[in-house]
Amino acid sequence: MTAQAGIAARPAAAAMARWSFGWPRSGPIAAAFLALIVPASGLAIWRIATQQAWVTPLMLPAPDAVAAALRDLARSGDLTSNLGLSLRRVVLGFGFGAAIGLAAGGAMGLSRTAEAMLRPLLLSFVQVPVLAWIPLLMIPLGIGETLKLAAIGISAFTPVFLNTAKGFRNVAPALIEVGTLYKFNWPQRVRHILLPGALPTLFTGLRLGLTQAWQALIVVELVASTDGIGYVTVIARQMFQFDQMLAAMLVIGVVGFCLDRSLRFAEARLVHRFGGAAA
Repeated sequence: MTAQAGIAARPAAAAMARWSFGWPRSGPIAAAFLALIVPASGLAIWRIATQQAWVTPLMLPAPDAVAAALRDLARSGDLTSNLGLSLRRVVLGFGFGAAIGLAAGGAMGLSRTAEAMLRPLLLSFVQVPVLAWIPLLMIPLGIGETLKLAAIGISAFTPVFLNTAKGFRNVAPALIEVGTLYKFNWPQRVRHILLPGALPTLFTGLRLGLTQAWQALIVVELVASTDGIGYVTVIARQMFQFDQMLAAMLVIGVVGFCLDRSLRFAEARLVHRFGGAAA
């Protein structure tokens, strides 16, 4: 009886282990709940700090003021027009940098000769941050659109290049032996073995590259631009409109998060179709 009771109690204990104070410990609902704890707590502290005048509104506007500034920016059209310009820049710059990064990383990952030729130069190139490139790029490119696209492309290139090379190099030897067993030619090995095996790491590089491209866009718009969401932020700071500045910063964070999630969605679909394991 004791053993049977113990066995019967196991499902109940497992169910209790999945719940804590009436909330599931796993699953999408629990994940969403846990992800909202810190932002909600920060928002509550922010609201209390402004209501109790712990911080002057000039330095930290109330959440309601930031929400009102966000509505005003949206209604005036400044938000959509400048955000549209920024998204266009990041798409073009990221596409340019990622394409070169994929090509260079793929060459290094698939060819020892290419690795010997390119590795020293490219590894030295990626050590230079994009902020250090901007003054040099201004000399031949000026401060127009070409400068912005070049800076974004350089930022995207580094993680895409490094992770692409790493992904192809780290394909399991057992998978390569399978290609040898089936007498695959080189294109077949790349298509059926090397590319699916490298796909998760490759997408990691693309996601990091897109994140860095978005950050570089904001930086270059802060430094050398007369439009874009970064320019909205710096103008609001110069005019001491900190509610608009925080509203623009909120938009920057949300858009960056959505860009990353879009690549995660594409990664899950492609990895599921062609093989590998999502990062």
